Amino acid sequence: MSRVLDILKDIRPEFDFSTSTDFIEDGMLDSMDVVTLVSELDKAFGISIAGIDILPEHFSSLEGIHALLERYGVKP
Repeated sequence: MSRVLDILKDIRPEFDFSTSTDFIEDGMLDSMDVVTLVSELDKAFGISIAGIDILPEHFSSLEGIHALLERYGVKP
């Protein structure tokens, strides 16, 4: 998951994402950050995350992001 953490740190370097269990509720990511995150994950892993999968629960924690990537055949 370190690659995902690196992407998150590039988007919002002021936060320590490894200490949060809900990035959205904790105010670490807003909707624009999620759009940026989707784009960066697409580029980094060579995938295309479908609009139907862009839900807060998929991006609110490292576990959620990891599970989503696994659905796309990626092992981060």
